[in-house]
Amino acid sequence: MVSATVGRGAVLGAVALSLLAVPARAATQEPHTPAAALPAPDLAGLSTVLRSAVAQGAPGALVRIDDHGLTYRVTHGVADRDTRRLISTDDRFRVGSITKTFSAVVLLQLVHEHRLSLDAPVNRYLPELLPDDRITVRQVLSHRSGLADYTNDMFADSVKGFEAVRNKVFTYRQLVALALQKPRTNAAGAAYSYSNTNFVVAGMLIEKLTGQPVRTAYDKRIIGPLGLQDTFYVHPDTAIPGRYARGYLTPDKAGAPLVDATAQTVSWAQSAGAVISSARDLDVFYGALLGGKLLPAARLAEMERFTKVDGTTAYGLGLRRRDLSCGVSVYGHTGAVQGYYSYAFATKDGGRSLTAVANTSNNGKVLGTLAGVLESAFCGEPKAAKR
Repeated sequence: MVSATVGRGAVLGAVALSLLAVPARAATQEPHTPAAALPAPDLAGLSTVLRSAVAQGAPGALVRIDDHGLTYRVTHGVADRDTRRLISTDDRFRVGSITKTFSAVVLLQLVHEHRLSLDAPVNRYLPELLPDDRITVRQVLSHRSGLADYTNDMFADSVKGFEAVRNKVFTYRQLVALALQKPRTNAAGAAYSYSNTNFVVAGMLIEKLTGQPVRTAYDKRIIGPLGLQDTFYVHPDTAIPGRYARGYLTPDKAGAPLVDATAQTVSWAQSAGAVISSARDLDVFYGALLGGKLLPAARLAEMERFTKVDGTTAYGLGLRRRDLSCGVSVYGHTGAVQGYYSYAFATKDGGRSLTAVANTSNNGKVLGTLAGVLESAFCGEPKAAKR
């Protein structure tokens, strides 16, 4: 075991920073894989990112990296502003849009079972749901359907909007109806436009084709087979089971106090964003997905057919690709839900996986800063800093 504790101090009342590299579960590392060739994670760089996120308003932040049997942990700040309990990489949290990868995996498994065609119209399976028969399942999963995102209006005022839906329970059809009140963003298949509506439709497809709630599909097809002990879909319950980091929503008005957003139904998101998990479980999930343990190669290849979003980002089917400065590409998803920002990404072969979380939201500075963990985790120490 190799371990090091590099600092304790007082930020927001009680802060801990720990850097650990410890043997994790047994893992097989094939020679000459891209992950094996990566430099070691830059732990000091990870520490700097998390310190910055806390300085910018996050009560706490954490990173966990799983890399061929080694686990690295970095934490800074608190999980609970009242008790001052230090945040831990063992804490559970709401993963937000990382849920979209779970939903896409289930649908691609159904494609493999010949129960769904990616290029078939959504309306074949959900008659008359959408106003355009040309919108396909593939377009929904790749955010190229043109369906408007109902959350843009719902959370135009972050705190007021959140409090209006915190305890509300929506049906899928109610959410789709909200989206259909808005103009389409583009014609079917014409362009990428991120919309939570797409993955509400994905949840409806899962339930129609399996005859089971989304929760059951996640449990039977992903959570159970991978042994994810910290991963839950509790909708419409409002509590996070077990040990968790509390989530804090940043108000629109500068200087106003943070709002504890931990307890909520997340019914406004459901199959687009309501999963609860931990850093360990998300590392296992993306490692297994990219390592070919959840989907056959042909289905995983469909997931990895990417549309360029900007200079460093592309989107597949419920999966993001981020191209880093060192020439490495990583695959996963980001998550934003009231109280939490998260990044969960892994190498192409799943050999190195990372999850990072800050327990705040509606804070663009924190979100942008947290992205820096990817460079430190997968590119290693900057060349200029090496001796």
